[in-house]
Amino acid sequence: MNPPPYLDDAGIERLGDLLDQRAVPFQGFNLEALDGFLSALAVSPEQVPASEWQPLVWGPKPPRWDSDDEFAEVQRLLLGHWNACVARVRYGDEDLPEHLSPLMWLPETPEGDHPDDLDIGHDWTHGFFRAVELRGEAWQQWLEKHDWVDEIFALLEQLATGDAPVEPGDAPEKTTYRERMEIVASLPGMLNDLHQQRIDDATPREPVRRGQTTERNALCPCGSGKKYKRCHGAM
Repeated sequence: MNPPPYLDDAGIERLGDLLDQRAVPFQGFNLEALDGFLSALAVSPEQVPASEWQPLVWGPKPPRWDSDDEFAEVQRLLLGHWNACVARVRYGDEDLPEHLSPLMWLPETPEGDHPDDLDIGHDWTHGFFRAVELRGEAWQQWLEKHDWVDEIFALLEQLATGDAPVEPGDAPEKTTYRERMEIVASLPGMLNDLHQQRIDDATPREPVRRGQTTERNALCPCGSGKKYKRCHGAM
């Protein structure tokens, strides 16, 4: 069976149940961690083949499936959600279709008041950083070359650890629920920026002539389609 372009609600629920039964008890991913994992793979500076990442979903030991039909179902669901994550990164914060939204546990009333110890986004970022480890050197090159990538990672670290950034010497502070929700709301834009960087790295560009001045928020004259501050202005 060909995988769908994305999973409907029933498919997401079924995939989540399979992960809870066959992955979570064996140090594999739950649905939220899987979503973060696949999202990072979709924007990775170097491609990671499915043969490398799929075994990691289930933990150290791959499960034994009850039948060929069950294995085929799992593949269809897993690759269907992979398709959704690949499609998601093509959109920003404002134009992301609802069916491609990140899969993350949220309270029934996200806009209400909630305790700051709710670790919203923790599992998602755990999956994201697990995927980063697969191509650590390539990601490190991005971090060293582009300050804005480092800023994205700092925000994701907040979700992962719960620690808010403070000045050196100040007492540590915890990330509040409101701050977590602000980071979660900005995830599609972050992923889209990383996706555009990935495309930009693979696209031959005309050199920018010396002496040419460009506003930082204007489109880069190299033709990449990115803002100058995130293209040649970041070099």
